[in-house]
Amino acid sequence: MSRQPTAYSRQILLAGAAVLACWPTGPLAAQGSSFDRSRPPIVASPPAFTMPTVQTARLGNGLTIQLVEMHELPLVEVDVMIRNAGARMDGDLAGLATFTAGMLDEGAGTRDALGIASEVAYLGAVLGAGADWDNTEIELSAPRRTLVQALDLLADIVLRPRFTASEVQKQRDLRMANIIASRDEPNAVNGLVLNALVFPDGHPFHRPAGGDSSSTARLDSATVRGFYGRTFVPDRTTIVITGDITMGEARELLTARFGSWAQGGPGQPPATAAQLPAPVDRATTIYLVDKPGAAQSVIALARPGIERSSADYYAVQVMNTILGGSFSSRLNTNLRETRGWTYGAGSGFAYRPVPGPFRASASVRTDVTDSSLMEFKREMELIRDSLVTPQELARAQAYLALGLPADFETTGQMADQVGELLRFGLPFTYWNGYVQNVMKVTRQDVQRVARKYLDTSRMTIVIVGDLPKIRAGIDATKIGPVQVTDINGQPVQ
Repeated sequence: MSRQPTAYSRQILLAGAAVLACWPTGPLAAQGSSFDRSRPPIVASPPAFTMPTVQTARLGNGLTIQLVEMHELPLVEVDVMIRNAGARMDGDLAGLATFTAGMLDEGAGTRDALGIASEVAYLGAVLGAGADWDNTEIELSAPRRTLVQALDLLADIVLRPRFTASEVQKQRDLRMANIIASRDEPNAVNGLVLNALVFPDGHPFHRPAGGDSSSTARLDSATVRGFYGRTFVPDRTTIVITGDITMGEARELLTARFGSWAQGGPGQPPATAAQLPAPVDRATTIYLVDKPGAAQSVIALARPGIERSSADYYAVQVMNTILGGSFSSRLNTNLRETRGWTYGAGSGFAYRPVPGPFRASASVRTDVTDSSLMEFKREMELIRDSLVTPQELARAQAYLALGLPADFETTGQMADQVGELLRFGLPFTYWNGYVQNVMKVTRQDVQRVARKYLDTSRMTIVIVGDLPKIRAGIDATKIGPVQVTDINGQPVQ
């Protein structure tokens, strides 16, 4: 049945006819007809990136301010970074740093947890606290007009947290429940087992940053207060501020709130990589963790990683972008786009002040677990054994270089990038040379670092899946000896 055009659709048709009537039929049309649409347009070289000026000031108690002015919008980001207050400082109580950081906004000053949340919402702000392996960070984003009140709240959280016994018990019970629930989550189990196998006992990465059920049961108010007192000191604190504010304004506001913060002792610095047990660099071994009834298997291949300050950093970044660090990478194209065995496959190096692991991973269908493992191995050997194509190199370089400015668009992103430089002891001019260094990487550089860091004969491979369905296929790959472990990486029969 035909439908009569409506008045609106008739207007569209008439407008289209008018455009066509005005379409050039002379030289411009001839020029358009000669355009070769079979060849992609030539993209110009990525422009150099210039890092905005980072201003520095220091209060009398040692607290440092790093500020980048961004006056395009009336927003301000304030990130408090406390060095040597991360999970590497847990000692024998894994999870203490992350738990302490999580308690900061569960009651501070005159407000309980609900009062803090209500105040944040009223001010139109965003507030969060957490700890990684090295630092505790409290991040505040607020409109310029409510910044003064938001900084009052921030000062309470940093300087006057409550750590009441009742709140500590509540949060401890919640963490315990999450730990128990994670034992049933294959991706979480894979990560736990992998770290326990790659990093030996005595290395901080051997245990999860969030702790385990045994260490969590030992958390109490006194323990949290003790960690806070040892690590939260002004001379190990840097406040990164980005947004619609000047250094004069920032210094006045922060002095009024943090200037009387008493200095602490020098504290015990975390162990360096040289002082820690070396990661395990074993001959390729496959570790299986049984997950009965699993529809998918979680595969991860790991090796010890590299220092962020390594001279190979740029070549490694380009190499990994081609291998598994982007959607168009070889691993994802192979396992997802070509074979349809997974929703996504990738790889990456965990950069920390103490090097984390290299890890390539995917969740794949149970019935193709062995085949997927072989494809991982094949792709890693291929990038070692032959040069990448010029097109792959150019695409990876453009992916990294052209994506850099997007990491500096918002006040929060700018603060994150300044924080990364501080975390790794890099100069504030570092990003100015990033594009040029990426573009200098050659195909030979990519192959060189692949051979250096992706030795497939020395891999720790962890697979979490339905053991009776995958064991025979994994044995048949002959990639390496196969062991069955529990969720802590301990051998089982």
